[in-house]
Amino acid sequence: MAQTIQEKLAELRRRNQAAEAGGGAKRTERQHQEGKLSARERVELFLDEGTFEEFDKLVTHRCTDFDMASQQVPGDGVVSGYGRVEGRTVFVFAQDFTVFGGSLAESNAAKICKVMDRAMQVGAPVIGMNDSGGARIQEGVVSLAGYADIFLRNTLASGVIPQISAIMGPCAGGAVYSPAITDFIVMVQDTSYMFVTGPDVLRTVTHEEVTMQELGGAVTHNTTSGVAHFIARDDPDCLSLIREMLSFLPSNCMEDPPVKASADPIDREEEKLDTIVPAEPDLPYEMRDLIHCVVDDGYFFEVQEHFAQNLVVGFARLGGQPVGIVANQPAVLAGTLDINASLKGARFVRFCDCFNLPLITFEDVPGFLPGTQQEYGGIIKHGAKLLYAFAEATVPKLTVITRKAYGGAYCVMSSKHIRTDVNYAFPTAEIAVMGPEGAVNIIYRRELADAKNGEKVRAAKVEEFKRLFANPYIAAEKGYIDEVIQPRQTRRKLIQALRMLENKRDTMPPKKHGNIPL
Repeated sequence: MAQTIQEKLAELRRRNQAAEAGGGAKRTERQHQEGKLSARERVELFLDEGTFEEFDKLVTHRCTDFDMASQQVPGDGVVSGYGRVEGRTVFVFAQDFTVFGGSLAESNAAKICKVMDRAMQVGAPVIGMNDSGGARIQEGVVSLAGYADIFLRNTLASGVIPQISAIMGPCAGGAVYSPAITDFIVMVQDTSYMFVTGPDVLRTVTHEEVTMQELGGAVTHNTTSGVAHFIARDDPDCLSLIREMLSFLPSNCMEDPPVKASADPIDREEEKLDTIVPAEPDLPYEMRDLIHCVVDDGYFFEVQEHFAQNLVVGFARLGGQPVGIVANQPAVLAGTLDINASLKGARFVRFCDCFNLPLITFEDVPGFLPGTQQEYGGIIKHGAKLLYAFAEATVPKLTVITRKAYGGAYCVMSSKHIRTDVNYAFPTAEIAVMGPEGAVNIIYRRELADAKNGEKVRAAKVEEFKRLFANPYIAAEKGYIDEVIQPRQTRRKLIQALRMLENKRDTMPPKKHGNIPL
């Protein structure tokens, strides 16, 4: 019988206590009392049992100042090496808070860099488990140089191998920039935090009173700032979540994502899909219900669930093939695109393009969110990021317009005009420069003002506009929509299109790199 998480943890703790791992039994026990695992427990719980091979276990620091020479601990505050997750090679490093507070210094930075260099050489993901008090003050600028060495490797590895950061304790000051460069950040509720400047400094400089969790806790970064992508209940939940995420991803940019056999029939039709989208254009509905009906076994692994909820992004499988899903959410802000949704979508689209994940877009968007706050905040340049990301992507791209596709937002949401391969629309789709009511008020402004029965004339003009413009058949006549499909056919149509595009090859013009509107 397979061990439970609790049984495995108990065994790991007995083993570590016997070896007096890290900073010793007392400090390890303090970690446990705070609801945290030790660095070695995290690594061994995360990897397939018995597969961990450690690097530089005997490395110690080289500092001779501040009586540091007598405080040498093998490993110097970080556990590093490689192992396997579901049989695939993965590189890991875990900062050990029981040794000098997990502070970064010359020796342990070199250990982390070695892991990242080797991961790049062999083409395998890197998982960083962050739990550190920051730079080791006793080593001065050498510790800062260690951070910069890591930042450089994060940047060089970006788009080459998946990089995932688990924030499992403190992560402050310059240390936050390494996770920020990586692809995904998972934070543990109540025991982790990230910020550039802590509450004590804020209290002195700006006179703000704020706790560490309010300033940079898991809830703050998952709901308000968007810095983090996932929130986990505890350390085991965090590690389990990362293992699940890896199941959708290739090991590097040269590989295809791992296909997983599914018993879910490819030609399955869900009658429920025919009624999910309301006939009334202004009624909200839950886009996740539609996604669950279409994907394999109804399983959708959502990313940034609590941030910019008017856009839904995440991973799923279609016919066993991992895909990235981007969808407007009519149940929140009517599915409009705003600054946060644009940033969330652009980042996710670019990740999927880096690692060969086909993009499926479910579109129901009435436009960009209006208002001075959005305009002053730069909705123009931020919305352009999402447009840039979709246009730049060379992976297979499929779009399904479920209802509204208005104005510039129609263009942005993976329209045919920005190299999307296959575009479908439901019969309920409305594709136009703007909504019928707004269009009629502009086009027939004088006629409506002069009419004796203005409301009756307006209603007639709205119906005329819908018939002439706001329906999918006009776009289909132009070739902008490949097919108007019945909603229940969505799963089969998408899988067939994915298989047709299996060997798709597309390129960008030769250049050093583009200049995305940052």
